Amino acid sequence: MIITGKEHNWEIVCGLEIHCQIISEAKIFSGASTRFGADANENVSFVDAGMPGMLPVLNGYCVHQAVKTGLGLRAKINNYSEFSRKNYFYADMPTGYQITQFLYPIVGEGVVTVDLDDGSSKDIRIERMHIEQDAGKSIHDIDPNKTFIDLNRAGVGLMEIVTKPDFRSPEEAGAFLRKLRSILRYLGTCDGNMDEGSMRCDINVSVRPEGSDELRTRCEMKNVNSVKFVMQAIENEARRHVEVYENGGSIEQETRRFDPATGLTKALRKKEFAHDYRYFPEPDLPPLVLSDEYIRKVADELPELPDAKKARFVDKLGLTKYDASVICENKEVADFFEKAAAGHDAKKVANWLMGDFFAMLKRKNINIEESPVTAENLGALVELIEKNVISGKIAKDVFEIMSETGDSPAKIVEEKGLKQVTDAGAIEAIVDRVIAENQDKVGAYKGGKTGLMGWFVGQVIKESKGKANPQVVNSLLAEKLN
Repeated sequence: MIITGKEHNWEIVCGLEIHCQIISEAKIFSGASTRFGADANENVSFVDAGMPGMLPVLNGYCVHQAVKTGLGLRAKINNYSEFSRKNYFYADMPTGYQITQFLYPIVGEGVVTVDLDDGSSKDIRIERMHIEQDAGKSIHDIDPNKTFIDLNRAGVGLMEIVTKPDFRSPEEAGAFLRKLRSILRYLGTCDGNMDEGSMRCDINVSVRPEGSDELRTRCEMKNVNSVKFVMQAIENEARRHVEVYENGGSIEQETRRFDPATGLTKALRKKEFAHDYRYFPEPDLPPLVLSDEYIRKVADELPELPDAKKARFVDKLGLTKYDASVICENKEVADFFEKAAAGHDAKKVANWLMGDFFAMLKRKNINIEESPVTAENLGALVELIEKNVISGKIAKDVFEIMSETGDSPAKIVEEKGLKQVTDAGAIEAIVDRVIAENQDKVGAYKGGKTGLMGWFVGQVIKESKGKANPQVVNSLLAEKLN
C-alpha cells in the first residue's frame, strides 16, 4: 500500500508481535487450570498469586507445544534456551515481574508464506518465538472509580511470535494473521480465538518515502484483538505518521492504543526499551536444553499443514487454487470436505460446500461441527446428481430438507417421489404439449430467434415439476423445433 503525500509517496513498514495462548490443561509454571470462562480468580494457584516462597515448575507439555509450533512455522528450534525475569509493576502481575525468554528463545528464525488477493504469494520472515507467562486481566467497567483484577489468566502459557518488519500493507498483515491462526489450529497448539483473548496482536508501524530502505521511528499499538482491527490500526497509524512528517513534525517512539469505535490511535506512554525492564536470568528455573532426538520426535507428530493439504487438493483432487485455499483455511472444513468428496467428483462437492452448505451454516449461525448435514450425506447428494437420479434444481430442494431433518438424500428422494424422469416417451409427451400450446413462440424460433430454446426448456422442466432430465429435454426440443 502506497500513501500519496504532498511531496512524495510513502510506504508502510510494519512488523507484528503475536501473543498466542498455549493449549494446555495447566498453566506454564503451576498446576492451576487454564479453563476459559471460570468465575473470577477461580483458577489461581499460590504461584500465580505471587505468594512468598512459591517456586515455578516448568510445564513440559507447554514446551512440547512450543516446539511443535516452531516446526510448523518452518523455524529453527534452539537446543538451548533460557528463562529471564522481565521486571515491571502492574496490578495484574502479582510478582512484579514476568517470567519470559529474552536473549535465548526456544525458537529462532522461520518463514510463513501468505497468499494475497491478487493471486501472488509472499514470504513473511519470523524473527523468533519465545515462551512466557501471561498476565492477569484488569477490568475497568464494573465500577467507575475502581479497577478489578482477575488472575485466572495469570500464568497461562504464551507463545510470542515476532515477525520481521516485512508487511507493506494492511492486507498483507491480515493475510498473515489468518494463515498463522490456521497453522496453529491445525497443530492444535492455540485455538486462535482473538475475541476470547487467546490470540492478541501488538503492531509496530512506521513509514518511509517510497523507494527508500531506511527504517524510521516506529510506534507500537498493544493488544489488538481482531484481524479487522489490526488492518484498520495499521492504515490509520501510517496515515498519522505521513501527516506528521508532511507538516514538518517528527514521530516519537511510543506505545499507543487503538480505539475500534473511532478507528484512531491514542498515545498511552513513551515506548519502553529493554534496559527499562532490567532483564536478568530467572534464578528459579534452569536453562532449557532440548536434544535433537526430542525435536525429531515432535516433528514426527506434525499433521499435514494447510500448504501441503492445499497442494494435494489441487494436484490430486483437481480443485482450483482458490477453492483449495478457502477449504484448507479451517482444518474442520478441510476434514469435512475430504469425507464428503471420498469417491465423488471433488470439484462438484467443493461447489456445494462453498455454496449452499456454507450459506446454510451462516443462516443457522452454527459451526460445521453442528451441521445437520453430514459429510457423507453431502457426498451422497452429489452422487445422486451425477447418476441422474435427481436434477441440480431438485437437489437444492432436497438439500433444504436435509438441513432441517438431517435425513439422507436417498430417503428424502424416495419419500417425496423426486426421482428424475429420464423416460424419453414420458418427456416427449410434455414437449409435444408445450410446442402445441405455444405456436407463436415456435414461429418466432423458426424465424431466427434461436434464444427461445432456453424458454422452451424451462417450460418443459416446469411442466414436469422439475423432474425431467434436462439433457433429454434439450435433445427432444432440438429435434422437433429444427
